[in-house]
Amino acid sequence: MSRPSSRRSDPDRLEAFSDGVMAVLITLMAFDLREPGGGSLRDLGHSVPSLLVYMLSFAFIGIYWNNHHHLLRSTERISGAVMWTNLHLLFWLSLIPVLTKWVADNHLAALPACAYGAAGLGAAIAYELLVSAIVAANGSASEIARALGHDFKGSCPP
Repeated sequence: MSRPSSRRSDPDRLEAFSDGVMAVLITLMAFDLREPGGGSLRDLGHSVPSLLVYMLSFAFIGIYWNNHHHLLRSTERISGAVMWTNLHLLFWLSLIPVLTKWVADNHLAALPACAYGAAGLGAAIAYELLVSAIVAANGSASEIARALGHDFKGSCPP
């Protein structure tokens, strides 16, 4: 006996999976937070670089989570390409906790910062590919295509 399928269930399941992955990524970063080595302001000062990169990473993943949520809430259909491009985005975001720790531990080194920036660029490209795949799956006359076409930040092709 086959289960009835709903067009809405596919975007909902993809959104739920992605929400779970992003929640785990933020949790992993929180586990790496450490208290200052002592009770003085100087000890707290030594923790500032780690706290700043954590805050940046938290905001970075939070922005993607928020935009992803709104993108999928406006999506009626997904395709295999949407699923793969979504996974591609999640791959780049999954690097952020590791790179956050690396930058926090080596905040004066260039290579960790470059790797962090490369992951940010990879996530941005992956998000654009996801948007394009969603528009392709839903059609250029779809609600999502119309919404993105009027949004400079959405910048999807016509």
